[in-house]
Amino acid sequence: MPRRTKTTRWLNAEEEAAWRAIAFVMHRLTWALECQLERDADLSYIEYHTLVRLSEEPNHTLRMSELAIVTNQSLSRLSHLAKRLETRGLLRRETDASDGRFTNAILTDEGYARLVASAPAHVEAVRALVIDAFSTAELRQLRDASERILARIDGQTGTPAAT
Repeated sequence: MPRRTKTTRWLNAEEEAAWRAIAFVMHRLTWALECQLERDADLSYIEYHTLVRLSEEPNHTLRMSELAIVTNQSLSRLSHLAKRLETRGLLRRETDASDGRFTNAILTDEGYARLVASAPAHVEAVRALVIDAFSTAELRQLRDASERILARIDGQTGTPAAT
């Protein structure tokens, strides 16, 4: 958190307009993607993101503690999510064979098939809502600006952002 000072540096009109636009985009974009995934894949945004992260790992497996970090969830919240995904046959949990103190999350064949089937509609939504609104140069600037914000967040929390 920023150090408290006696004098608050209030936002000027331009800064406030920029901040409100960013805050509104964060809220509305997440909601739009959540609705798209629920409608087209019967998955929540965080469920989809969790399956994606597992799909990118060797053997589609990751320790729950590491999965919590890369999906920006508490271990408790991830455990509840994993239970829901297990009930639906999309994920399974097993004790880590190399270290029994850990539990691995494993993307099932059914989970991978659901992810593959849902990805085209999701990519179309991402493209329509974000990517196609910008030129290549503007996308590079958007990425650079986003990475600067993430670095500042990481500096405040001491936790690396999931990529």
